Amino acid sequence: MGLEKSPVFRRAIIPWYDLTPACLVLIGVMAAVFLFALAGIAVSFEDGIADTVIWVPVLLSVLSAVVMVSVSIRLIRRHLRRLTE
Repeated sequence: MGLEKSPVFRRAIIPWYDLTPACLVLIGVMAAVFLFALAGIAVSFEDGIADTVIWVPVLLSVLSAVVMVSVSIRLIRRHLRRLTE
């Protein structure tokens, strides 16, 4: 006999890294990383070394933006789900 997938009498346990405050801190840190990457892009163009090292800050900015968007979508979905319940 298997366990019931979603028991009525129990609430789902949310891991600490998926709590709303942790997600908001993560969005804030990723915003700081994104601004740091934009500063790196600007510096690489000023110094004239954009041909060789521009991929590092571009990759950093893209990855931080992806993390910010995915966490924001997760928070929005959770908020909308709570509104419908």
